[in-house]
Amino acid sequence: MHRVLQPEQWPRPRGYANGVSATGRTIFVAGQIGWDAQQQLVGSDLVSQARQALCNIVAVLAEDNARPEHLVRLTWYVTDRTMYLSAARELGEVYREVLGRHFPAMSAVEVSALMEAGAVIEIEATAVVP
Repeated sequence: MHRVLQPEQWPRPRGYANGVSATGRTIFVAGQIGWDAQQQLVGSDLVSQARQALCNIVAVLAEDNARPEHLVRLTWYVTDRTMYLSAARELGEVYREVLGRHFPAMSAVEVSALMEAGAVIEIEATAVVP
């Protein structure tokens, strides 16, 4: 069970929650990048890599009978802030396609590079299963 924490006087955020309170079994998912099961990047662009990273998160969650609606936190690491902002609409579509209309607490951070050459996004996740 989880509850979104949204101070009454704050404007409602678009696409994420300011906070989430949850009780249950916690699952921590290591940073996932846009590579497939053979550890091959699915493309060089942010949107295709984000889709695959989100699919990888869903696959890890499924290993413990968890689903996207159990996510309480996502942290996105991107190598290019401008690219991320200009792809916002497409990223939103990919997000809803893979995770649905569930919006946990989220942060996005620009980093100078990721450990895997060619990776332009990495996403960490935390889920709580009631």
